[in-house]
Amino acid sequence: MAMGPTQRGNGRSSRRSQPMSEINVTPFVDVMLVLLIVFMVAATTLSIGVAIDLPKTDAKALPTSKDPLLITVDAEGGVFLQDEAVNLDTVVPRLTAIAENGYEERIHLRADAGADYGAVMKVMARINKAGFSNLNLVTDPEDQ
Repeated sequence: MAMGPTQRGNGRSSRRSQPMSEINVTPFVDVMLVLLIVFMVAATTLSIGVAIDLPKTDAKALPTSKDPLLITVDAEGGVFLQDEAVNLDTVVPRLTAIAENGYEERIHLRADAGADYGAVMKVMARINKAGFSNLNLVTDPEDQ
C-alpha cells in the first residue's frame, strides 16, 4: 500500500492546522443572557413615561391585570397620552382610536402635584363626557 507525499501513516494530512468548521456559541449565549437581564430591569424603569411629581396619599393600590392607558398632566398643564404630547382638543379622539375595550378601557390619569386643578379637571371632564367610565387617578404612597 503506497502512501502519498501528503499523508502519514495514520491517515492525517501533514498540514499543521486546519480551520475549524464549528463555531463556539457559548460566549454568544452568555452575552445574550446578560443583555436579556439588563433589558428586563430597564423595562420596569422605562414604563413610567413622562416625569412628574405625583401627589402623595395613603390610598390602596388597585389590582391590575393589564396595562391601562396613561394620560399625564404635567406641572405646566401639558397633556400626554401614553408618552406623546397631545392637544386638549385631540385627547378624546386619540383615546378612542387606541382603546381596545372601547368605553370600558381602563384609563389612569397622572397629574403633577403642582399642576393646575382646573387643567386636570378639564382633562377628566372631556374623558368622562366622551363616555369613558373607568378613569382612575394615580398617586404615590406617602412613605416614598
